[in-house]
Amino acid sequence: MVAKSDTAIMLMNLGSPDSTAVPDVKKYLLEFLMDKRVIDYPWLLRKILVGGIIVPNRAANSAEAYSKVWRADGSPLIALTKQLQTALQHDLEIPVEITMRYGNPSPQATYEKLMKEHPNLKEVILMPLYPHYAMSSYETAVEYAKEVYKKKNYPFTLKVVEPFYDRPEYIEALSESMRPYLDQDFDHLLFSYHGLPERHIRKGDVTGSHCYKVNDCCHVASAAHKQCYRHQVTITSELVAERLGIPRNKWSISYQSRLGREEWVKPYTAGLFETLPKQGVKKLLIVCPAFVSDCLETLEEIAMEGKHSFISNGGDSFTMIPCMNTHPTWVKTVALLCKEEMAQYA
Repeated sequence: MVAKSDTAIMLMNLGSPDSTAVPDVKKYLLEFLMDKRVIDYPWLLRKILVGGIIVPNRAANSAEAYSKVWRADGSPLIALTKQLQTALQHDLEIPVEITMRYGNPSPQATYEKLMKEHPNLKEVILMPLYPHYAMSSYETAVEYAKEVYKKKNYPFTLKVVEPFYDRPEYIEALSESMRPYLDQDFDHLLFSYHGLPERHIRKGDVTGSHCYKVNDCCHVASAAHKQCYRHQVTITSELVAERLGIPRNKWSISYQSRLGREEWVKPYTAGLFETLPKQGVKKLLIVCPAFVSDCLETLEEIAMEGKHSFISNGGDSFTMIPCMNTHPTWVKTVALLCKEEMAQYA
């Protein structure tokens, strides 16, 4: 039991259904896809699209996919986030709790738990477990946590850890978690990031004149980069590849989890699983740095479905590098990032 404290940390991840039962998966998908920052259409159109088409057609298949990766202790993402919480708690003397953007535990439930157990709470450090800024991930998590905080008028202050995609400590943690897998013979390393519509990149461009408008826009300095997912994942990949000494011709970036028919950020991971073997890439390593905890998108979409596609198209070996999960260097990085926001460390 952690002693009473006036400061606490709240780790915030994406979330998961409460079970693999279709009703629970349907409830989760509705909450997730009705988020205006995930599918940013007008409410009525979003309601028709999500409630009338997407969820009814996807819920059963999604439930089956979740059942393939579900653990004895529940959802992999929830279980691994709890393990990170426990590991971090060993390094800190202040309380560490978890919350989810969708599903349970909700921000309100976590705020209330902290207030009950620490009535003199003065400060909560919100640590979004998203290295990169995107409207549909980091932004929606932070804004939702803030919305609940303001609505309930809690007496403590709320401080938020910013995206850390280029922080040396994060680059070190990600690199060290990957390093053991580089000992094997491989033809190519693929950095596969969660995808999003190109429209989201343009919408997030605070300058209105940079993203997809300037040649090599990810490498041309701009205020747009602070909220540009594409720029940030590019920088993460380049820094990690440099740290690990991987030649530029032996790695690339792709984007997974496309939904709908509009243009998403390219290239698509699924397409590369089909074309890479034909280009001589027979031994593939793949890592998904947009996620810090393994989840449906890494364990089922990539490690199962992706592997099957790659091998079926002529590949010989496919190795999925796990997310950082509770790697010791990652735990230390989380502790450092949170401490930097704490008043007593200022």
